[in-house]
Amino acid sequence: MATVSAVVAEYEFDRFWLPRTQSRKTVCRLLTDRAEYGGWELDRVRLLPDGRRRVTLRRRVIRVRRTL
Repeated sequence: MATVSAVVAEYEFDRFWLPRTQSRKTVCRLLTDRAEYGGWELDRVRLLPDGRRRVTLRRRVIRVRRTL
């Protein structure tokens, strides 16, 4: 009988709002910087009817096992 093991990825999420007054270029730069320097990846961007953006970023949680 074959054993199948599933790898479940654990993620850390960062959710925040961006006001409608920020330009698309500014938002793009902010998200690029967070991805490049913080290790975040874009999970979801939602544009709300009032113009605000709800952004969800995620990054993989790395678990370290003890070796002793």
